[in-house]
Amino acid sequence: MTGIIEIDHLSKEYDSGTKALSDVSLSINEGEIIALLGPNGAGKTTLISTICGLVVPTGGTVRVGGHDIRTDWRAARKLIGLVPQEIMLEPFETVMNSVRFTRGLYGQAPDDAYIEEVLRSLSLWDKREAATKELSGGMKRRVMIAKALSHRPKILFLDEPTAGVDVALRRGMWQVVEQLRRDGVTIILTTHYLEEAEEMADRVGVINKGQLLLVKPTAELMGEFGKKTLTIELDQPLTAIPQDASDRNLRLSDDGRALIYDYDTRAERTGIARLLGDLAAQGISVRDVSTQQSNLEEVFMTLVSEPRQEAEA
Repeated sequence: MTGIIEIDHLSKEYDSGTKALSDVSLSINEGEIIALLGPNGAGKTTLISTICGLVVPTGGTVRVGGHDIRTDWRAARKLIGLVPQEIMLEPFETVMNSVRFTRGLYGQAPDDAYIEEVLRSLSLWDKREAATKELSGGMKRRVMIAKALSHRPKILFLDEPTAGVDVALRRGMWQVVEQLRRDGVTIILTTHYLEEAEEMADRVGVINKGQLLLVKPTAELMGEFGKKTLTIELDQPLTAIPQDASDRNLRLSDDGRALIYDYDTRAERTGIARLLGDLAAQGISVRDVSTQQSNLEEVFMTLVSEPRQEAEA
């Protein structure tokens, strides 16, 4: 199955010798949400900018909807909407006219009914006659999304879309993203709010130092690299881990009132039942137990600190 975006051995090296992208290959399916994660300077924005035709690659190919971004760039660009990190708006223009102008840049006929639909979906309709300089940072970012959607793109790039947006607006923005997915729009996002990527993305790609380390379904990634931690609260504090349990992956809390056990969620046997039984046999009374699943941020830190041989698409 051919993806709506096909990236094949893409590279970008600047005149200074900096390698922003190194042999990146990726297929993105129509209608999915994929999150690109990586530290600052990892190459996320360069990858997006290259796909959108803003950066010229030094090697490899990119096809968008079957159109090569270099030889058939007009057709490729019409399929794409881009919301960059930086807020770039004409301060004295109204919201409505700003979105109308962007639609015109793509050669689309005026369609105020559609623009109204977009502005209402982003809770901007009551601000349609306001100058953009009068808006809050969160509202300005929503205007950027409205401009990106003005020509009905099939693909939407969101580069740090919720940066500087308060919690309420952030949640509302992700509701819009979810609706766009239901409408069949393919969404590629970068974010530093890793919990959002974990909740929203179908797949997660990890980029570091210009290399795509891997791409996996979010649930599979969490299952492969995630772990659970069992915290066993004790009735009486301990001064050391019981000798019979010292060979296990156990840690004692600083106050001695809890034993902490890390285990693999994919293992056939976790060893929890045996551990609790051994503690009881030694007369150690357990007050309570609780578990915690590692989140995507912890998984991400594990990935960027452990080099991998190749990306897995």
